[in-house]
Amino acid sequence: MLILLPPSEGKRPPAAGPPLDLSVLLGAELLSSRRRRVIEALTEVSAGPQAAQVLGLGPRSAAEAGLNLVLDRAPCAPAHDLFAGVLYDAARLTALAAEPATREALERSLVIFSGLWGVLRPTDPVPDHRLSMGVSLPGTGRLSSFWRRPVAGVLDDRARRSGLVVDCRSGAYSPAWRPPADAGVELVAVRVVSDRPDGTRAVVSHAAKHSRGLLTGRLIEVLGGGGLRQGASAEDVATVAQEVPGLRGVELDVPDRRGRRVLTLVV
Repeated sequence: MLILLPPSEGKRPPAAGPPLDLSVLLGAELLSSRRRRVIEALTEVSAGPQAAQVLGLGPRSAAEAGLNLVLDRAPCAPAHDLFAGVLYDAARLTALAAEPATREALERSLVIFSGLWGVLRPTDPVPDHRLSMGVSLPGTGRLSSFWRRPVAGVLDDRARRSGLVVDCRSGAYSPAWRPPADAGVELVAVRVVSDRPDGTRAVVSHAAKHSRGLLTGRLIEVLGGGGLRQGASAEDVATVAQEVPGLRGVELDVPDRRGRRVLTLVV
């Protein structure tokens, strides 16, 4: 199983840690040169007067563009420690990384998408930064397109071997990679909705992050405990989802023409 997560806009910057080493990050042999290109473009933009506008930073966070000027010497922390926010807090990735069985499941099964790094393991050490996948930089264009082909080189074979991809990403990160249609991979996109009094449903944001985080954490726990093995299916993921607290229902759609299924969590 591969579980796909977005990064978090909120960060927990480390006070100390090793400097950036691109050679230890996921897919280094395929992605390091691209990561350097993004760092160079990001540094140029972040040093200019239009940094906040290009990076989509609001008035309160405009000064944070300066973080991108010291990427090569800023302290690094594992991604599961650096990223903070609703999804990551609910998933409890740092606690899971502290246990050998669930740490191995994290490294094997969880992939974090990033505008700056392309993809990361949750244990990969990276510095604090500000860059989303929807940004266009000089020389790279929109980052979701820039990363699509090289990330496929890292993830396509992993997806074929796993046979099941659980997609908990937000909209801006989904275009960066999807498993090949001919790979025989079952793709499950996780959606979170709430029931309205009139019987209709609304897509939610805060609760969606929380519920996806709870599902991610529970899947890693089950994987680490041997409860899900080779050949796990969408139905198995739906069964695990039923254990997530706070849900009013769990629904698994039939596959569409591309074989994609939607797992709906009702809050």
